[in-house]
Amino acid sequence: MSNRLFRLDAGYQQYDWGKVGSSSAVAQFASRSDPNVAIDESKPYAELWMGTHHKVPSLNHDSKKNLRDLIAAEPAEMLGQGNVTKFGSKQELPFLFKVLSIGKVLSIQAHPDKALAKKLHMDDPNNYPDDNHKPEMAIAITDFEGFCGFKPLAEIADELQRIPELRNVVGEETSRKFIKNYTASAEEDSAEDIQNKKLLQSVFGKVMNASQEVITANSRALIQRAQKSPSDFNKEDLPDLLIRLNEQFPDDVGLFCGGLLLNHCSLKAGEAIFLRAKDPHAYISGDIIECMAASDNVVRAGFTPKFKDVSNLVEMLTYSYNSVEDQKMKLEEFPRSSGGGKSVLYNPPIEEFAVLETTFKEGAGVRSFKGLDGPSIVITTKGNGFLQTNGTKLKAGPGFVFFIAPHTEVDMIAEDTKFTTYRAFVEPN
Repeated sequence: MSNRLFRLDAGYQQYDWGKVGSSSAVAQFASRSDPNVAIDESKPYAELWMGTHHKVPSLNHDSKKNLRDLIAAEPAEMLGQGNVTKFGSKQELPFLFKVLSIGKVLSIQAHPDKALAKKLHMDDPNNYPDDNHKPEMAIAITDFEGFCGFKPLAEIADELQRIPELRNVVGEETSRKFIKNYTASAEEDSAEDIQNKKLLQSVFGKVMNASQEVITANSRALIQRAQKSPSDFNKEDLPDLLIRLNEQFPDDVGLFCGGLLLNHCSLKAGEAIFLRAKDPHAYISGDIIECMAASDNVVRAGFTPKFKDVSNLVEMLTYSYNSVEDQKMKLEEFPRSSGGGKSVLYNPPIEEFAVLETTFKEGAGVRSFKGLDGPSIVITTKGNGFLQTNGTKLKAGPGFVFFIAPHTEVDMIAEDTKFTTYRAFVEPN
């Protein structure tokens, strides 16, 4: 295999929720990486896709050959034999790497695990195009806010007592049962924890199955409460959040199933959260690097005109109720790199991917990486520099994307202190 390091052109998606025109990092990256991309200032640019997913596969920047085809020609060289054996594909990366630029709230959603994904794909391939699970990790590259997982139960019980509109939607009997019977500090997998999850499922199920009539009447009253008596809410930022969400999606069930039941989380640049399969979440605003198992399966709940699969959603969720702090990723050292700059590892508890962030804030320099036991995709998000391996030295600037083959030693050479890269990779062990 001649070329162990090469540039990629990554395709983009223009979903309605994306940031518009050149305010979108996705649009900026796409046009800087490929001069043929002219940004339309009236259109949203939502996602940059880096990888081999059949919907938007990346291309070799020079030859314009599809990355899927390049891998299919030499799977062991391009993926590493260990990954071919483990993941069973000879043309696909097991992960999909993305940049998201979020202007409007995305649908509240969850992703099926492997067993459910296979079943949904068989029963309804139109709505579930993949038979794979989709755990995902989001790393903030600008200030970011989103929903992640259910709020601690004491907080939900408090809201049911404070906010009549939520109680109306959930219903008197289910509300009373929840407030009376949940256990605040149950140990994971204990009888109390299982009971807690059942109670939470009954509250969520009532919200998701409420009629549009009930949702409309109560969302209007809820927004009036947020405007006129913000002190009725148990979190200071909640009234403003509900008002903003309602401007984007008026009278939507998402105000209840998202705004009132899910954790509202804010991340600063560099912070990350990991979302397991079957955890409910939604992104509200900001720019993120996202990495996920290679799948496009989504089960939606609110803030969307698209297909909502309420019965599957209510049935499938984990109903875990950890705090936001518990869901933030702990950053790890990466001993297989050395030299100038700094590399930190985001290492979620799954097999398909990990992500390395490399920065040079302390001054320009060279950071050297030993060969990894699998393929990588790298994107530069800020600053300028080079990627170099035996005899190949490639310019890197914002939006430039690269493929690195397994067992390839690479130097990252910074031209300035802003130089920042994210590298998604997979190893069989």
